[in-house]
Amino acid sequence: MGTASSYCASRFHPFRRKTRVVKIGNASIGGDHPVCIQSMTTTDTLDVAATTRQTIELAEAGCEIVRITAPSVRAAKALGLITLEVRKAGIEVPLVADIHFLPQAAMEAAKHVEKVRVNPGNYADRKKFKVREYSEAQYEEELERLHESFSPLVLRCKELGRSMRIGTNHGSLSDRILNRFGDTPRGMAESALEFLRIAADHGYHEIILSMKASNPKVMIEAYRLVVSLMNDEEMDYPLHLGVTEAGDGEDARIKSAIGIGSLLLDGLGDTIRVSLTEDPVAEIPVARDLARRAMDWWSIPQTKISAPAESVDPFDFRRRSCPASKLSGTIGIGEKHPPAVLAHASHSLEQIQEIVQEIARIQSVSKDAPIEGLILDFKNTDQRPFLETLRDSLIGAVPFIVVENYVPEESPPKYREDSPPLVWLSTTDWENPDDLENFLRDCEESKCVPALSFRAKPIAPEIAQLLRHASTPPIITLMPEEGTHSVAGHRILASILDQHQLTLPIWIRNRDQGRLFPKDDSFSARLLDSSILSGSLLCDGIGDLISVENAGDLDRNRGLSYNILQGARARISKTEFVACPSCGRTLFDLQSTTQRVKAATGHLKGVTIAVMGCIVNGPGEMADADFGYVGSGPGKIDLYVGKNRVKSAIPEADAVDRLVNLIQEEGKWIEA
Repeated sequence: MGTASSYCASRFHPFRRKTRVVKIGNASIGGDHPVCIQSMTTTDTLDVAATTRQTIELAEAGCEIVRITAPSVRAAKALGLITLEVRKAGIEVPLVADIHFLPQAAMEAAKHVEKVRVNPGNYADRKKFKVREYSEAQYEEELERLHESFSPLVLRCKELGRSMRIGTNHGSLSDRILNRFGDTPRGMAESALEFLRIAADHGYHEIILSMKASNPKVMIEAYRLVVSLMNDEEMDYPLHLGVTEAGDGEDARIKSAIGIGSLLLDGLGDTIRVSLTEDPVAEIPVARDLARRAMDWWSIPQTKISAPAESVDPFDFRRRSCPASKLSGTIGIGEKHPPAVLAHASHSLEQIQEIVQEIARIQSVSKDAPIEGLILDFKNTDQRPFLETLRDSLIGAVPFIVVENYVPEESPPKYREDSPPLVWLSTTDWENPDDLENFLRDCEESKCVPALSFRAKPIAPEIAQLLRHASTPPIITLMPEEGTHSVAGHRILASILDQHQLTLPIWIRNRDQGRLFPKDDSFSARLLDSSILSGSLLCDGIGDLISVENAGDLDRNRGLSYNILQGARARISKTEFVACPSCGRTLFDLQSTTQRVKAATGHLKGVTIAVMGCIVNGPGEMADADFGYVGSGPGKIDLYVGKNRVKSAIPEADAVDRLVNLIQEEGKWIEA
């Protein structure tokens, strides 16, 4: 597909991608304009008063573009009344019509709103989930038919001065695209390009692109691909970023931060929406925080960072090569094992009783997401007896202990067969080969695993040689420094290790030092920063251990680590929920229904369940879910296994129980 430079200026500095400026009413998207924040109404579009009221509420909360569904020509006509009422209230926020399936609705909506969004997979295209082989002639025939169907909307938008979003969604690709490219990020990108070329034929360029998926890895790859392909064709359209069907609560914010934040760090993105299965006003603060970060990152003086070529292919997720090794009898690290979770003790070494009680409480209720490595700070030699006592007190409670040693001359404790294994982390800045050789020898004699902090800069050949021949592969972590954000620092460090053919495990640490956005100290900010830092790297295939050390107490840090791993699809420790944000097409109360489904199925580790408000976001949009709960009519639910509908028109009151029965029939059920 190409190199990283084919989609962004640098993966080590957030240079903003240069795009054309697209006007949406009074909003300007792209160029040097600030990242614009969007959301969508959840009311029935035909209820003009309710939709007007919610549009005004969103605008007053800071939403800069409001999207409204138009599933029918009647709904599209209602947009005219809504626009009139919103403007009468003195609100000038641009309005967008969301179109699926019906070109007639799009043609009507363009008369009334500043922008029209169409999905290439279901706008004037065939989507029947049929496997069909297309000859070249048949493929061209389909493209000609698409040209005829899409051109009228292009010409109307051009005539009326409207803009357009070509919004591709993973899982809702046309049969033609699926046949040639599969249900892949490449298929998503090619689907959008087909529509862009038709618009270009008519000299129409007021277009914004989106490549949404519920899986952040798929979403990130799709955006990178479409930018690279646009660059090949000298296209410079702005991007709308979003992780679709992210769900609700902390998990949804994590997934959104991973997907959106990773791309903003790449310099990609001009307008964003955080899709939550909550009141749409709740989306605005999260989107605003992400947009604020982007503008801050992009304002950093533009000095290119020198770094070796990466071995990461940004268009194809693969775990970084790292031979498997054992940290304890139960915990392994390396490419064949999921990233291990470490958590930093909330107390000093002297507070043995408090540490033991906290560990016991957490481990007893966190069987599927335990603390695998406990991090302890060793700050002076007087703490050595406490370390020994604590090590004995934690037998059977934690698989291994990481000791962060701040006393350079202090050696690790001797090996004891019945005590938890030790990882001995030195805080030294390794530049002297003799010092490193002595450290590695001490660790070998004590039978503990060495862990080393390195800066994001070249490693001397002598140091690399010692690391290569260490009897136990050292764990490597980044020593933060000014001028390099943490994602770039880890990428540089991984590149340097790969350059020396050092396939050593990398530990991603989320700490106050090296935070991506240190201006904000709230928990929400720390959650976003940790999600972006760890999620970006995990989606690149970098990271064999992970710790969050700044989000609160020991349990809070542990939980956030697992949630980030799940959001990045790097490790599944609980049920994965895919839930669309409600809109005017939704056929039931999405928020309360999602909570009922979660209450009944939230203990099913490794199972993905999609809750979709209507058939538009049904079998296609839920993409890779194991089971689907989809609104098919007022008060009626269809149930799916994968993309196959297996139960139809179930009364809503019975649907959750029937979903549980279906999961049992498929052999995926376990008792809570």
